[in-house]
Order: sequence, then C-alpha cells, then structure tokens
Amino acid sequence: MNEQIPASSNRDGLENYWLPFTPNRYFKRNPRIIASAEGAYYTLADGRRVFDCLSGLWCCPLGHANPEIAESVKRQAETLDYATAFQMSNPTTLSFAARVADMAPAGLDHVFFANSGSESVDTALKIAVGYHRMKGEAHRTRIIGRERGYHGVGMGGISVGGMTANRKMFAPLMLHGVDHLPHTYDRAQMAFTHGQPEWGAHLAEDLERLVALHDASTIAAVIVEPMQGSAGVVVPPVGYLERLREICTKHGILLIFDEVITGFGRLGANFASQRLDVVPDMMTFAKAVTNGVIPMGGVIVADEIYDAYMSGPEEAVELYHGYTYSGHPMAAAAGHATLDVMERDGLIPRAAELAPVLEGAVHELKGADGVCDIRNFGLAAAVDLEPFEGKPGLRAMRVFERALQTGMLVRFTGDTIAMAPPFISTEDELRVMCATLGDAIASVTSPDA
Repeated sequence: MNEQIPASSNRDGLENYWLPFTPNRYFKRNPRIIASAEGAYYTLADGRRVFDCLSGLWCCPLGHANPEIAESVKRQAETLDYATAFQMSNPTTLSFAARVADMAPAGLDHVFFANSGSESVDTALKIAVGYHRMKGEAHRTRIIGRERGYHGVGMGGISVGGMTANRKMFAPLMLHGVDHLPHTYDRAQMAFTHGQPEWGAHLAEDLERLVALHDASTIAAVIVEPMQGSAGVVVPPVGYLERLREICTKHGILLIFDEVITGFGRLGANFASQRLDVVPDMMTFAKAVTNGVIPMGGVIVADEIYDAYMSGPEEAVELYHGYTYSGHPMAAAAGHATLDVMERDGLIPRAAELAPVLEGAVHELKGADGVCDIRNFGLAAAVDLEPFEGKPGLRAMRVFERALQTGMLVRFTGDTIAMAPPFISTEDELRVMCATLGDAIASVTSPDA
C-alpha cells in the first residue's frame, strides 16, 4: 500500500517551486516570503509589515483582503463555481461583459474574456488578423509592435514585444512578419520630466517608414502600451499616440492599446485611451479588473470588428479561439465587486487626486547620488539608477533589498525602481514611500553596500 505524504509534511516547497522572472538560486539562498496581506500592506513571514508600493504587480489598486470582494467570491462559489463558456454562459459573466463595455470608449462594445494579459494580447492579435481575412484582405498579416514594449509572455506577446531578455532565448518560436517601432525614451531630451514629455511626437512618423517598407496592404495592426509600465513607466510624448492613430486610420491598420496596466484607473480615468483622448480599435485588459484576486483578462473590441465576424451561417462558430476559463464566473464575481468598490468609494478620481502627491514626492529625489532620471504619469512613477560598472541591475536589487528592510516593497527591473501604489493609499503613505526609497538609494553606494 502506497504511503501518502501527510498534509503536515516538513517539505516547505522552496526547492520545488520554480519562481517566474526571478533569480531562483539567489532567492532560495535569501528567501523572502509573504505570509499575509491587508489594506495597502503585506506581512512577511518574519512578521515585518511592508507597504505595497506596486499594488501587487500593478493589479491590486484596492489593496488586499477587501471583504466585499471576498464575500462576492464566496457567494459565487456557493452558487455557480464554474460554467463552460463554450455554447453556454451565465448571468454573472454576461452582466460583467456589459459593465466593462460601459466603461470603455464609445464604439468599443464587445468583450472577449481571457485569463491574463498575455492571453489577452494573443487574443487581440488573432482577432486583428482574422478581421482582415473576414473583410477579404487575408494578405494583411503583419503586426507592428514597439521596442521596449511588454505584451506578456505568450508567443504572440513576446514577438510583438520589444524586451530583448524575453525574446532572445525563444527566437525560433516567434511569429514571422513582425516589425517594431522605435521606443519613445530619450534621456537626453526627457530626463526628470513631470508627466508627458513635450519631445518625441515625431517618433510616430516611423510608422510611415514601416508602411513604405512593407506596404500597408500587408499590415494588420499596430500594438502599443499607452504608457509602458514594465519598461519602467515610459510616458507617451504629447501628440505621439494621436499621430499613431492618424496614420493607422489613413492606411486601414488596426490600432491596439495594451491597457493591462493602465486599465481601470491607474492614470486617473477608466482607461488610458480616455485620459489621453485617443480611441483605439481594440484594448486589452487584465490585472486591476479583479483587483488581482482571481485571474482575468480580455479584449474590448470595436463594433466594426465584431460585426465583420458576424457573417456566414448563423449556427457556425465565427472565431475559433477561447480558453477553458474564459469568462469564469468566479472571476466575473470578483470583477463586479472590484468595480462596485471603485465606484462607491470614488477610487478612480482618488487615483487622479493622489497623482500630483506622488509626482511631488518622487521628484524630491532629483539630485540624489546615483539617480539619473525620474518619470511619473498618473499614479505611477519610476526612478532610474546609475548601474554599477560591469554589474547591470545589481544597484536596483540592493536598493530593493534595503527598502524591504525598512518597510517598503518596491519593484525593480534592470536598474529602474517602479512605484504604482494602491488607490486607497494616503498622501502621507506616498510621501513616506518616496522618502524611504531615497534613504535606501543613499545607503547603496557600492555593490557590497
């Protein structure tokens, strides 16, 4: 008779778990374990309470352990825990699709649910190529992304994305027929800008170069993040997105905004497209839609695109795509509760009110040793650090560790520190967050500090 491993096994899983986007060997020598969370704070396994400076991973604007979300998920689990999305639906998901569409710009009325930002991007790319095929333009297959762009880790997402580290190992698997716009960041022109930089709108003109190179008849879509979050809060220049929209419209190219980070209030509006007054043809979303409680993502699609698919026999499947967990009723319940709290407590306007507080506090770090740039937009900011010679990324890692010791969980990528605090934060918490980061930066003067 086989013995079963008891529930109280001494194995803690540290050697078993392969962590994503993490130096696993270093982590397992220096494990950092989160035991619980409440409000805007995590509690670590050693009992330390730390402020959540990035809202989880850009996904928990309401903070943690929100009782209304927990109760909503519990009720849904007791009523309908799972329902197939193939040939069937359920009231929670249907009503949530309507609610998401109501928050989007006019004319984007159709929602296809996925389970993450990565799945949402791959879905949008499929819809874009299929749309042109449905219109009799099957030759439009090329997708244009952007350097330094992050669109998740699906094969479509890393193909149109522009982060070298995410792409180089998997080059043989990436999509053919992809090209990239130049990124919009130039430190010499933009350093220490508050909000949108005035320089850089002309970089959108490179799309005309790509149209001339490939011919518009081959290009299906352009996909960009309105604000590049994972690249370190790279803010769109004034007029840049407007010009992309004009060029795409001129040449019949679809414009996709990846709003996985910016959707649901991060920039002080429902979506970045509304904050910036530029309406794309599709928007991807995820993260904050359920406050990170249950994974959910999706694509919001313009009426014209949806209508193009609604042809042929009525009983025929129009789009051969979907996931086992598309429109999961538990995720939809979490989404309803998240939006309930956002609306009742005015948290999207609250994010807009907190934005200048964060802006003022983070720019106080200008002039500190090792700080070479600071950027902010909405309730998000980033600080670039001078890398230690021959050891890129180490300075930010040391600052991350020092900040954690003093009560702040920040996010670092390369030598950039990013912050996107919960909408429920107080003004004092934002000021303390930035001051504590400044102390951590000042304390890291060498690789061994």
